[in-house]
Amino acid sequence: MSTPPSINYCAYVDPNSGEHRIGHLDLTTEQIHRLVFISGTQISDLYQVIEAGEGNIQLGRGDPIPLSQVQLLPPISGRDILAVGKNYVEHAKEFNSSGFDSSDKNDQPTFPVIFTKRATSIIAHGEQVLLHPGFTETPDYEGEIGVIIGKAGHKIPESEAMDYVWGYTIINDFTARERQRDHKQFYIGKSPDTFCPIGPVAVPKERLPTNLQLQTFVNGERRQDATLDQLIFSIPTLVSCLSQGQTLQPGDTLATGTPYGVGFGFRPMKFLQAGDEVKVSVTGLGTLTNYIAATDAVNPTVERVKSQSAIPVANQKARGHEGLVKIGTKELFSQIQGQIEGPPIIFIHGLGGSSSYFSPLVAKLSSTHALYLSDFEGHGLSPTNALSEITIASLASDIRDIYHNARPDRKPATVIAHSMGCLVAMKLALESPELVSSLILMGPPPSPLPEAGSAGIFARAELVRSKGLVAVADAVVNAGLSSQTKESNLLAVAATRMSLLGQDPEGYAKACTALAKSANETLDTTSLTCPTLILTGDHDAISPPDLCFSYGKSIKNSKVGVLEGVGHWHLFEDVKGVVDAVHTYLEKLG
Repeated sequence: MSTPPSINYCAYVDPNSGEHRIGHLDLTTEQIHRLVFISGTQISDLYQVIEAGEGNIQLGRGDPIPLSQVQLLPPISGRDILAVGKNYVEHAKEFNSSGFDSSDKNDQPTFPVIFTKRATSIIAHGEQVLLHPGFTETPDYEGEIGVIIGKAGHKIPESEAMDYVWGYTIINDFTARERQRDHKQFYIGKSPDTFCPIGPVAVPKERLPTNLQLQTFVNGERRQDATLDQLIFSIPTLVSCLSQGQTLQPGDTLATGTPYGVGFGFRPMKFLQAGDEVKVSVTGLGTLTNYIAATDAVNPTVERVKSQSAIPVANQKARGHEGLVKIGTKELFSQIQGQIEGPPIIFIHGLGGSSSYFSPLVAKLSSTHALYLSDFEGHGLSPTNALSEITIASLASDIRDIYHNARPDRKPATVIAHSMGCLVAMKLALESPELVSSLILMGPPPSPLPEAGSAGIFARAELVRSKGLVAVADAVVNAGLSSQTKESNLLAVAATRMSLLGQDPEGYAKACTALAKSANETLDTTSLTCPTLILTGDHDAISPPDLCFSYGKSIKNSKVGVLEGVGHWHLFEDVKGVVDAVHTYLEKLG
């Protein structure tokens, strides 16, 4: 689909995914049309638009979204706003006579008066502006035209400056006048929270006339009316001036100054009050509308800043948090399949796997059982926070909490686990025996893990962190599958490799660390009393038959089964053998 002939870039929160998106806002119909890169990939912010160029952007598929159904965001944000003071002659005069001017008080400054507005002051069209009682008694408006830089530049000649301009937006430079005066420099008076509304759209300069008109209205009364050609310092002059000692970046935004007609220019002065409506209209950019909040309004900036985190979260694959459940401070992927009234089964996958590993068993059991599947933190579709340490105990706790959340009745369940998941399953059965009616363990690793094995797993974690899963996939596949599988079951080889390469490197590395640290704990398998089936392959190097028979001796009510010609990835290597063994065992349990 092609880009519309006239495009108004807006930022908004996608009502389905909750993610930030860029769209085209039709100012006439007040509908947002999705915009995507020509590849179909969604666009998250205007910085991406500027870098990609309009030739790489097109309309997305789907119906337009009514503006009333979305949360609009500032079209550009995240950086301090560069701003210019006293850039219209008549405004400079009214400023000089107001008693609030702490600058040189010239009606026409010799050099541009440059200041910045803090990024945290930026809000969107439609949001409320705080009065900040106790901080200021002189809140004032300043309608301005914002210039958005399109490419990096240093020492830009004035004659070339417009080549560095991407486009325009509307800015309302709200100001605490006495703070602007008392602190001599403008920054504190210009930067209170909510004092920089921007929007509703940003438009490339090529789609707008050269001489834009700006008008500001307060409660319907026109207060300001001017055009760009009235600027003391033109846009090319400002861009050139700002770039002489610093590099301008794509997306830098410059508020070009406000014209005559601000509140302090009236006699008596007209400062803003709770409930006031302030509108700034600019040719081709629509109207930026904001309302003055009540004096006791809650500051939304505080919660917005608190919600931001510099701590990375890995493995964020679940779009719009689809399928994720909140477990304490974590979000983990979980799903329920089968017959909810049937006997419950909890599945626990292993290192490098996911809940999808159990698909053949799910297909077999979904007509008779209630099936509870989830992904380890950092595996499959479950994200993981960098501050969250994964251990066998934490994984067992996660499984318990997920099941509690899904089954308030906490009916005892059969737990089917694979590989490292077997350690988690046994930990769960030991710590919450009331939840586990029986165990089916496929390829349980030794407990404790031998020191040599632990050192190797630690080394694997670091290798994956530095070079990714591709650095270990071949070795894991080669060691994990039987010779027979590698020779005659290439689909199993592909499935194992895909399972590994589909993991997030950090999530996989953290699970490796959890497995490696299991060398420090010996699970008391003699205390397991529930019926237990232990399955392994006769070529399983991680959980060889001798180890499984040893487990069988320590677990009182247990049975061991050995699959011929099978390595460690049992379900991939012998689907029928595993499904039949599990189904038969469950039937005997009744």
